[in-house]
Amino acid sequence: MTQSTQTVRVLLMGAGNVGRRVLELLIVKEGRLREKMGLAVRLVGVADGRGAALCAGGLDLQRVLDLKAAKSSVADYPHWGRPGVSALEMVQTADADLLLEVSPASLSDGQPGLSCVEAALDRGMHVVMANKAPLVLAFPRLMALAQARGVQLQYDATVAGGLPAINLGQRDLALAQIERLEGILNLTTNYILTCMAQDGLSYVEALAQAQEAGHAEADPTLDVEGWDAANKLVILAHSVLGYPATRDQVQVTGIGGVTPAVLRQATGQGKVIKPLAVAEREGDGYRLMVGPVALPADHPMAQLKGKQMGLVYHTDICGSIAAAIVEETPQPTAAAMLRDLVDIYAGAPQGRSDR
Repeated sequence: MTQSTQTVRVLLMGAGNVGRRVLELLIVKEGRLREKMGLAVRLVGVADGRGAALCAGGLDLQRVLDLKAAKSSVADYPHWGRPGVSALEMVQTADADLLLEVSPASLSDGQPGLSCVEAALDRGMHVVMANKAPLVLAFPRLMALAQARGVQLQYDATVAGGLPAINLGQRDLALAQIERLEGILNLTTNYILTCMAQDGLSYVEALAQAQEAGHAEADPTLDVEGWDAANKLVILAHSVLGYPATRDQVQVTGIGGVTPAVLRQATGQGKVIKPLAVAEREGDGYRLMVGPVALPADHPMAQLKGKQMGLVYHTDICGSIAAAIVEETPQPTAAAMLRDLVDIYAGAPQGRSDR
């Protein structure tokens, strides 16, 4: 029996590391998407910082990748390039079914991602996100808009990359009460502390090594001061815990004060210091914390290596469930976006927009 094929017209906002890997995966997995899922994904628009490329009949994915590899803009795409056209203009004018949003996160105002997500939802498009900022700043508003328009907003790629952290909590633990959540949600800080503990490096040396390896940004402030993990914890609070938290409610401590001496002392006590994000049930809500914590050596998060992220859900009826991922490149994050796309269109359980 031949499975019918549904064409999904997508817009891609952002053609950086994650965005390019989304395109690569769409090429590599084209046959599997079509044959197993019954989906044909057509890229009808893509935008970067210098313009856009728009074609209702579909853009050539490899040509877009070649432009980016040559340090060019998608606006240089032959015939279909539109120099100076913003991502918002693309979303407001293009006929599409779904927006893939992977623009850089701006936690000051959420732009340009926030406006683009709102515009897409308002026009009746589904949205799949890897950009955390709009959710951190406007989670209830975006969920309400998605529900009002009858579309889905999915965002599993915003927390711990390719790890299905949100899907696990929302879908598989839907009947459980989560008493405590513990997670290593930021790879940079875990990599740094692991290098310090294993190799005896100072904080400065470990940070430099993380930057050289591509695991830390040139300006690592958001990571090492704990705010990236705090932002992800806010998303988990809203989406999994049902707790409408804000960043101001998260007690945040960076890793800058962790010295080799502190790490050695913890080792001598049979413990491992890890950069932990914690949500502890307290009354009708949760107490939220991010910072370095000395964990027993047999704790699931204490056993994670430098290139891993993970989390543990402690529940009332499902026991304690731990999950982890090794993520050396952004590819698993890109794969998580395709997982969400498939979830929307290929008959998997739905309901992300009403959580």
